Amino acid sequence: MKKVRESKDAMTVVAYRGDAKTLLAFDLATEASRKRLAGFTIAVKPPGKEPYYLWNRLQFRKPEDHAQDPDEPARSTINAPLHKFRWVHVPGLEHQGLKPAMGDYVYTVTPRYFDDQQHLLPIDPGLSVDVTIAVEPFSKGSLKLAFTRGFTQSQAFVEHFGLKTKFKPANAPLQFDTSAIAGTNPAGETFTYAQQYEWSGFTARDRVFDILRAVDADATLTMDLFAYDLSEPDVLTLLLAIGPRARIILDDAGLHHSAKKPPEDRFAELFEAAAGAQRIKRGNFDRYAHDKVIVVYQNDEPVRVLTGSTNLSVTGIYVNSNHVLVYEDAEVAKLYADLFQTVWDQDVVAKPFRISKFATGAHSVGSAAVPTTSFTFAPHIEADARSGLVEVVARANKEADEADKLGSVLFAVMELQGAADNPVYTALSALHDSQTVFSYGISDNPAGIALYPVGKKGGVLVTGKPQKTRLPPPFNQVPNIGLGHQVHHKFVVCGFNGPDPTVFCGSSNLSLLGEQENGDNLLTIRDADVAACFAIEALALVDHFNFLDSTATEAAKNTDQTKDAVLATPPANKSLAAIDAGWFLGTTDAWATKYFAAGDLHEQDRRLFVR
Repeated sequence: MKKVRESKDAMTVVAYRGDAKTLLAFDLATEASRKRLAGFTIAVKPPGKEPYYLWNRLQFRKPEDHAQDPDEPARSTINAPLHKFRWVHVPGLEHQGLKPAMGDYVYTVTPRYFDDQQHLLPIDPGLSVDVTIAVEPFSKGSLKLAFTRGFTQSQAFVEHFGLKTKFKPANAPLQFDTSAIAGTNPAGETFTYAQQYEWSGFTARDRVFDILRAVDADATLTMDLFAYDLSEPDVLTLLLAIGPRARIILDDAGLHHSAKKPPEDRFAELFEAAAGAQRIKRGNFDRYAHDKVIVVYQNDEPVRVLTGSTNLSVTGIYVNSNHVLVYEDAEVAKLYADLFQTVWDQDVVAKPFRISKFATGAHSVGSAAVPTTSFTFAPHIEADARSGLVEVVARANKEADEADKLGSVLFAVMELQGAADNPVYTALSALHDSQTVFSYGISDNPAGIALYPVGKKGGVLVTGKPQKTRLPPPFNQVPNIGLGHQVHHKFVVCGFNGPDPTVFCGSSNLSLLGEQENGDNLLTIRDADVAACFAIEALALVDHFNFLDSTATEAAKNTDQTKDAVLATPPANKSLAAIDAGWFLGTTDAWATKYFAAGDLHEQDRRLFVR
C-alpha cells in the first residue's frame, strides 16, 4: 500500500499517497504525551524547494501570549498548531503558486504543548517525526487515477483568482480564446482562463488533454468518444482538429438538443462539417447518454481508455468535483471499444442494449498491471439494475462486521434524493446512524449539500452551493457562482484501510432509474491504493464543506472583507462549538480529549487512519 508509517517515542505519523496530495494522520500513544496538547505543527519540504510550514487560518486571539516565530505569519502552524489528528495537504493551495513541484515530499510533524499557564511553548524538534512520500499524479500499473480540484468556493481559489472571477467571457463563442486575460487576483496579478482552468481542472484536466493531444499529434491514432456535456473550448478545438479520425456518440436529451442551440448542437454541426455526418451519432437511450469515455486506437487496435464522472465541459472540469480513470491496457480498452461499437451499431437505443452481453453481466479484469476491476454497463433491465446496486449496499453493510469498530464507508455521490426505492440512496442515508461504522460522506442535492459525518444522526444540510454565505474574519469570502453541481462524483469507498478495500465509481449516479434508462458505466475496484486515493477525496470534500457551513452566516449589510484578521467574537447565531477548533485556537488541551475517549466515534476516527 502506498502509505508510510513512522514512529518516535509516543508519536506516530502515517502518510497516505493520494492524487498529487497527501493525507497525514497522527497519534499519541500515552496519556502523558497528550497532556497539555496544543496541536500539531507541520513543516513541508518539496523536492528542490525551500521548506515551509503549513498554515492554519484559525489562530490565537492574542499571539503575543504564546511562543511565536517572528519570521512566520500568525497563521503558520509553527505559531498556530492544527487542532486535528489528520490533515490533507494539496500543494499549490497556499504555497508554490499555480505549478507546485511534484516528487518526494518530506513532512515533519511536531506535537506542540502548553505550559501550566496555558501558553504555547516553543517548538521542540526532538519530538518531531519525519515521513517521506511521493506527491505526484496517481498511477499504479496501467491505471492512472485523477481528480478535478473542484474547490471553487475556497480560500485558495479566491487568493489565486479573486472573488468575482468568471469561468468564461460574457457571450463567449463556442471556441473562445482561453489565453485571454480572465481577471486580476488580490495581489494585482493578471491571469488567463487557461491558467485558471489548469489549476481548477487539476490532474483530471491533464489526463483528458494528454489523450486528446496525443491523438491529434499522431496520425496512427484514432478515437471513439461518448460525451454527455460537451462544451470545453480547447477540447472542442482538438476534436475538430482530429476530425475524421474520431467517432462521437453525443447525448441529445432536451438540455443538449433544442431550438435554443445548446453547445452540443452547435458543436455537432461543426464536427459534421469537419469529419462528416457519418462520424457522429446523437442519442439518449431512454433518458441520457451519460457515459464520459474516450477509447484510443493505435492502427485500429484499442490501447487506452478514459472513463469516470468528468464531463468534457467548463463546468464538468473546472467547477464540479469529479474523477477520471485512464487504463493503458489493451484488454480494458477492447472492452470499451466493443461497448462503443455495440452502441454505435444499435443507434444509441436502450431496448436492444439491455439484453446485450454488456448489460446482462459484469466484466472483470485483473492482472499484475491492472488492479482487480469489475465493469458493468447500463441501461439494464430492472432486475439487473437492482442487482448491481444491491451489491454496493451489501459491501457497505459488511463494514459493520469489521473488528474494533473500524469499518468505514466514505462517499461522494451527486444525488441522495429521489424515488423511495433506491437501494444505495437508502443505505448511504442511513449509514450515519451507525455507531459501529465510520461513515463520512457528502451529496450534492437541490437544497444544498448534505453531509453524513461520523456520529451525526440525520446528516447535516450545508450551504455547499452558498447563495447567502458570509464568512467571518480571518476568512475571505468565497464565490457565489451557482454553476450547477459542486459534488458531481459518484463514488463509494468501503473499508479503505481494512482487509477488503473496495471502490465503486464511474459515471453511474447509483440510482435505480438511472441504471435502467441511462447509458452509464459503473466500476468496482478492489485495491488498497485506489481506495485510499478516493478516501482522501471524500475526506477533503466533507471537511471543507462542513467547515464552510460551520463558519457561514447569511449575507450581511457590511460587505467589507477583512483579510488575515483575527475574530474576537463569533457571529451571534453561531456557537463556539460550531467548529472543531473554535473561532480561535483555544488555550487548553480540552479539544483533544474527544479523540481519546474509549468507544467515542472521534477515537474511532483517529484509530482508523493510523492503524
